[in-house]
Amino acid sequence: MAVTVEKLEKLERKITLTLPVGDIQTEVDSRLRKLARTVKMDGFRPGKVPMNVVAQRYGYSVHYEVMNDKVGQAFFQAANEAELRVAGQPKITEADGAPEGQVAFDAVFEVYPEVQIGDLAAAEVEKVSSEVTDGAIDKTLEILRKQRRTFAQRPAAEAAQDTDRVTVDFEGKIDGEPFAGGKAEAFQFILGDGQMLKEFEDATRGMKVGESKTFPLSFPADYHGKDVAGKTADFLVTLKKLEAANLPAIDEALVKSLGIAEGTVQALRADIRKNLEREVKFRLLARNKQAAMDALLTKAELDLPKSVVEAEINRMIESARADLKQRGIKDADKAPIPADIFREQAERRVRLGLVVAELVKTNKLEAQPEQLKAHVEELASSYEKPEDVVRWYFSDNRRMAEVEAIVIENNVTEFILAKAKVTDKAVAFDELMGN
Repeated sequence: MAVTVEKLEKLERKITLTLPVGDIQTEVDSRLRKLARTVKMDGFRPGKVPMNVVAQRYGYSVHYEVMNDKVGQAFFQAANEAELRVAGQPKITEADGAPEGQVAFDAVFEVYPEVQIGDLAAAEVEKVSSEVTDGAIDKTLEILRKQRRTFAQRPAAEAAQDTDRVTVDFEGKIDGEPFAGGKAEAFQFILGDGQMLKEFEDATRGMKVGESKTFPLSFPADYHGKDVAGKTADFLVTLKKLEAANLPAIDEALVKSLGIAEGTVQALRADIRKNLEREVKFRLLARNKQAAMDALLTKAELDLPKSVVEAEINRMIESARADLKQRGIKDADKAPIPADIFREQAERRVRLGLVVAELVKTNKLEAQPEQLKAHVEELASSYEKPEDVVRWYFSDNRRMAEVEAIVIENNVTEFILAKAKVTDKAVAFDELMGN
């Protein structure tokens, strides 16, 4: 087999392969003979079908299979001999000018790039920190109380106020015409919780049972209902029922209902603190990891293999379709999703993956067994039976591969933060949690 390698542009290469026609035909004949022993055809006993009949029926498909196999083998052998790291699948086409008794093919493909990482000591990273305050615990306690609140009917003379549960009938019209989703009866919501648009809550606040009111409501331009987004509707709302909220006291009964065996408020606050600190730790890690990776990319130079980017885009499109299907969207698997909306994100993922892989290889940052075990145990610690969760992780190679990827990213983050110019910044708990 004669092989030539030609450099096209950037990461693109071309290998020209020539294969002896005789070798191909010998393999085709061998496969047809094997096929003839088992093939079933009308008018013939099994194993007694004449070779010329088998060749006539199956010759083309067998020849196609052999060509694919032989060219594939020849390509990967040639790539290995040339020590090429092939990215993606080659595009193989038949070529002209082959010597007599030979057949020629051109394989055009990409190789993985050389990754150049500059001096990380010159990279700048803002590292954030935060802490769980008593105020954060108080706020969480209030959320827990709200989740267990009860409601009692208010006296008829009282007006609706924040925290009340209101039951209303409403109908909206745009230019005098009703619209989809604009009408409801006996609709309930908690006043002040932000479930309804501000104008709707403002109109309902202060109303009494039996009272009706007409008011204009402007839908935001980015409202999820596209038919009404950016338009103004006139609403008629009638208050049917008004109930005051009753929050449970922070006492032993509440504590025990939350599964705290000790039954003390002190034990509940300690449990809340432990859970919030775990969440804070993961959020800080995620933000600092993002900042470290961003800094790493500023110091990296490489060309991106187009085939790998396209494969990543296709994966993201399939993931988006699967998400639509899970939401019950009809024909989600055929949804027209333009590739360009994922291109920037896919390019970042591929670039980061290649740069991280290079950093891991050159600095021996692979995940160690004890790190994997520690990470799984930490993930499992918030569950009632941590040992069952640990077994669940270790029993599945795919799940452990995900854990390994996270541990490697953590190793890379620590490596970058140890090298870079780090600026420490304290952020408030609410800011970190997105409240």
